[in-house]
This record gives sequence, C-alpha cells and structure tokens, in this order.
Amino acid sequence: MSEHYDIAVIGAGPAGANAAIEASGHAAKVIILDEKPRAGGQVWRAKSAAIVTAPITPETVSGDDLRNALAASAATHLANARVWQIEREGDDWVLNVLKGGATVRIVAKALIIATGAREFVQPIPGWTTPGVIGLAGATALFKQDLTVPGLSTVVSGTGPLVFFVASEIRRLGGTVAAIVTPNTKRDWLRALPGMLARPSLMWRGAVWMADLLLARVPIYWGHAASAIEGDTKTSAVSIRKLDRVGSPVGKAHDIPADSCCLGNGLTPAIEAAQLAGASIAHRPELGGWVAQVGADGSTDVKGLFICGDGAGIRGAAAAEIHGVLAGNTAATYIGKAVQPPHPKRYSAYHRAARFGVAMTKLSIAKVGYQRLTTPDTIICRCESLTQKAVKAEITSGAQSTNAVKSGMRAGMGPCGGKYCQTAIASLLAQMHSSDQARIRPPTPRPPLRPVPTSALAGDFEYDDLPIPKPAPL
Repeated sequence: MSEHYDIAVIGAGPAGANAAIEASGHAAKVIILDEKPRAGGQVWRAKSAAIVTAPITPETVSGDDLRNALAASAATHLANARVWQIEREGDDWVLNVLKGGATVRIVAKALIIATGAREFVQPIPGWTTPGVIGLAGATALFKQDLTVPGLSTVVSGTGPLVFFVASEIRRLGGTVAAIVTPNTKRDWLRALPGMLARPSLMWRGAVWMADLLLARVPIYWGHAASAIEGDTKTSAVSIRKLDRVGSPVGKAHDIPADSCCLGNGLTPAIEAAQLAGASIAHRPELGGWVAQVGADGSTDVKGLFICGDGAGIRGAAAAEIHGVLAGNTAATYIGKAVQPPHPKRYSAYHRAARFGVAMTKLSIAKVGYQRLTTPDTIICRCESLTQKAVKAEITSGAQSTNAVKSGMRAGMGPCGGKYCQTAIASLLAQMHSSDQARIRPPTPRPPLRPVPTSALAGDFEYDDLPIPKPAPL
C-alpha cells in the first residue's frame, strides 16, 4: 500500500521545513518526514515535554516560529519517521519509511532532501570514555533538556560552537574548567570579513566572549585536547599546544574535569543524496564532501532537490532561505504556477552563506591534527577498531574507504560510518600521499538507518511458506 504525494521532503530542520511550507503554499501536496517528534532539527531542537518553563532564547523563538508555520501550512508532517531506502519507479520517487515499527511506502513526483549535518570529532586517546560528548551533542542537552554535561567541563573544539557551548554551560549553572581551541586569534581575524555579513551574530558572539572573560574562564588558543584521563569516567583532560600545521608540540597539561565536550566542525550528511544519485564534490570550506546543488536547490538528477547543510555548511540563516528556494523550484518542477523568487531572496541567501562559510573555514582540518590520534586510539567505535588496525588494513592493500569497510566492517555498525569515515579517509590520504579530495566516501547502501528485521518482513509469516514435506528415506 502506497501513499502518493506531489513532493516528499526528508528532514524538518530550518531548510526542510521551509521547503515544505513554500511548496505547499503553491497548492502542491507535500509530505515532510523527520525522525524527531517535533520539527526544528538540531539547531532549533524542541524542548522536552518535561520542561514546564524555561528562559526564552533566540533558538526557542526561531524554533517555535518554524513549528507554528509548519503546523499552519497544508503540508503533512510525519514525525518519528525514519527513511531507510530511496529508489525510483519510472519518474517517481519511492521512499521506504519506518513508522511505528512498520514500513510505510511514500511515492512522490519530486524529492527534496534536507538531512542537515553531523559533527566530526578527531579521535584522541580516551575519547570514548563516559563523560565525553560531542559539541553538537551538548547543544542537544541544552536545548531539549536544559542539562549540562557534568559538574566541571572542558570545552574543546573549533569554530564558534566551542564558545556557544561554554556560554550555555554557564547560563545553565555549570562550571567551565577551560576552553581549548585549535583556532588562534589570527584565525578569527582572518574570518572577520565574512562575519561582517551578519552583524547581529557577531554581537551575540561578543556577548558570549564577554561573559567568559568576566568569569575568568581560561581560554587556550592554538591548543587541542590530546587525551581524556580516567578509566570508567572522565577525571581530567590533557591538552597540548599545536604548531602552525596543527601538530601537538611540547608537554601535555592536565586540566581536572569530570566531563569534556569535543568537536572539530560539521560534515554534511550526504548519504541520502548519494543514494538518490546526486553528484558529490569535495569542498573543505563547506565541510568536506557535499552534494552538488544550485542556489535554487536543483541537482543534476531529474526531480531531485537538496537544501541546507547537506549542500554545504552555511549556517541556519542560509539554510532557511535555501529551503524556501528549493521549495519554490520543486513546485515549479511539478507544474505549479509559481512566480520565481525575487532576486533579493538570492542576495539574502548569499549574504547569509558568507557568514556561515567563514565560520566553517575555522574547522578545516590541518594535517597535523592526525597526530593527536595514537596507534591504540579507537577510530571506529561500533567495531572497536584502533588506528593501528586500520593502518594494517591499508598497508595490506586497501586503497579506498570501501575497501577498509569491506575488510574490517568499519562503517557497517549502528552509526553507519558517521563517526569513523572522515578519520579513515584522512588516514588513507596520509598513507597514500594523496589529496583527501581523491578519497571518496563509501558507497551508500540501504538501509540508511538501522531497521528491525520485523519491519522489513512486513506481514510475512514463516508458517505460510509452502515448504514440501521431506522426501522419504
């Protein structure tokens, strides 16, 4: 049994929700699918129902506005829905979706993918120790549950997120033991021209910094967390100074803490786009491998449109506008009478994108970062594979991420490679003396997300199989 729509949208963050609102406003029959119970994505994540009252933040306002606009639109919002397969039937798109333990089949004339991004953490000794979470994971705690990671937290990472996380920990009553960032003050000065595109965000960042400086929170510029101390829980974070290429130098310095937030930037989530056949390109300034997409959301695949961070990390403001443009383009594609967007809309998109790209550039990995990962450091968490084991596989002849995946199951665990593949690609590039742009991500295969076997089986009953009786002896 299939449900038919004009347009299907995957992802209900700033890009996807705005795409659905725009397209449904042109009389298109639209369905938007998202794994979370409420729209907003990671950046505008809705608060838990257990939170009765909470201070109003810019994220709260923007998220509530988006959710209200989506609810008021004609789009059908299917929440708690996991898209695990994308395929074509003629000119139509067919999505297999896990909903309520069973598979739902969605058929649409056009498909908009807005799957956002995931964070990358450079593996270091002890990074899998309890008490260590990603910077983006920490923001989920803040926004959804108003919870801090621990009693005393070291916040370590690149770009503006490290200062946002530290500021939020303080706002929620936690203690920041230190801020550790590979970026230098000179790096931030180089980003200044792009930051001028969004003065309001610059001001907000200045408020974070003022709060941290007034609280005398130590900031270690040009440093990185090099190890997490503790066996069953975090007890301290070792940090080291970095040289100009990002290699650790000098002696380690331990900072006592019971938790640590780690992050080295965001990477576009392109698996769904790859499965749908979109071309990809390596763009470090946009977060790594990205789907090739126009400013209007169009791709080189008929009926496929992509918007938001999956097309490059440009920030929430750019993602919002990109979603509107993609929704407009998709509605035009299915034959609706649509006025093209005003040129000012494209100007606003490019202006917002300049700020986002300037921030993303702060997280471009330097070659020396790999030296933070030791031979015994776990790279693939799902399969507990160390750097030493992955190197041995590469030395034995593995030339690609697909080869490492096939030989060692790296990327075949529950996370589907989301934690390990960037680090493995960097290792391949290093050991083969190759540019990372030549190390393509693994070939995506369904299911895109873990799916229970019972959902794949559907109404199948083993007892109904016409199995013949054994032949007589």
